[in-house]
Amino acid sequence: MSNLVKVGITHGDSNGIGYEVLLKAFSDKRMTELLTPIIYGSSKVASYHRKVLNSRSVPFNMIDSCHEAKEGRVNFINAVQQDVRVEIGKPNETSGEAAYVALEVAVEDLNKLDIDVLVTLPINKDSIQGENFSFTGHTDYLENRTSNDNRRCKALMILASESLRIALVTTHLPLSEVSPTITKDLIIEKIRTLNDSLKRDFFIDNPRIAVLGLNPHAGENGLLGTEEEEIIQPAIEHCLDRNIICSGPYSADGFFGSNRYKEFDAVLAMYHDQGLIPFKTISMDSGVNFTAGLPIVRTSPAHGTAYDIAGKNQASEESFRQALYMAVDVYRNRVAFDEASKNPLRKAFFERGSDDEKLDLTGDD
Repeated sequence: MSNLVKVGITHGDSNGIGYEVLLKAFSDKRMTELLTPIIYGSSKVASYHRKVLNSRSVPFNMIDSCHEAKEGRVNFINAVQQDVRVEIGKPNETSGEAAYVALEVAVEDLNKLDIDVLVTLPINKDSIQGENFSFTGHTDYLENRTSNDNRRCKALMILASESLRIALVTTHLPLSEVSPTITKDLIIEKIRTLNDSLKRDFFIDNPRIAVLGLNPHAGENGLLGTEEEEIIQPAIEHCLDRNIICSGPYSADGFFGSNRYKEFDAVLAMYHDQGLIPFKTISMDSGVNFTAGLPIVRTSPAHGTAYDIAGKNQASEESFRQALYMAVDVYRNRVAFDEASKNPLRKAFFERGSDDEKLDLTGDD
């Protein structure tokens, strides 16, 4: 039985660099030795980008469903049946709708466990808006689509590379809304989710988490803001009392300027730019956007649609490649962690002896 992970890949906004990085990554035939890719997109749009980029041929194995995917091939589901107006470097309504359709089909397969993980290429958060999509990005959408009446998911955005992991308390919010949104309970929730993800998804024992402040100089003892003393510090202390190794709040500029991030397994930032500016400065080419806290595994390149260089054969595929690698690694880490976390007495006992030798371990009389 094969150990290759089935990776669903959505094409993102078809007027950005998604198809370029996809074609570049899979021009290396060794990629299909590591995973089984299944692309959800538009075959016509893919052909258009091929011609514009004059790229090396990447033969697609055209399939109708992920059950037909073949190992060693780049499989392609023509999920987008409608016409898409290709205007490379410019978002439009048809490219936004095509991004949504491909995403919806892939997530349906993901929820049915027909694919193992999802890697999303960048979307335009404005053009994808419509009757069926009213979210600020992939993270909120996936939180909604993987929740049900019995399981309410709480997603956490983590930007990850070999040298740095940064999670966000708030994501795509106007700066004016950040402070009113941040509460003690929200920070506790994010610290817990981050701690659990570091253990299960990244296989780190006793992870160390740094928590950033919100205000300049982490509030300077209340002189420059009170959120640190009234909200962030109490949240940290709450988590410390529950054996989560976390510390702070740290002033963001000094924390990164002095390379203190190297002392921790992850950093929790209060808002989008506070976390993403240092992350992209340090790990722009190799960074990956990972959505923690969900029952499914999803990664994405850490860059956007990059309209300014779309169609110019200038985009680097490295972040996309790392997103593929991380999705596979996280999936395997989860399998290993869950196996190791099973009740060892039950596992050891039920793996040996006949049915007659097995005791009732339920505790019922």
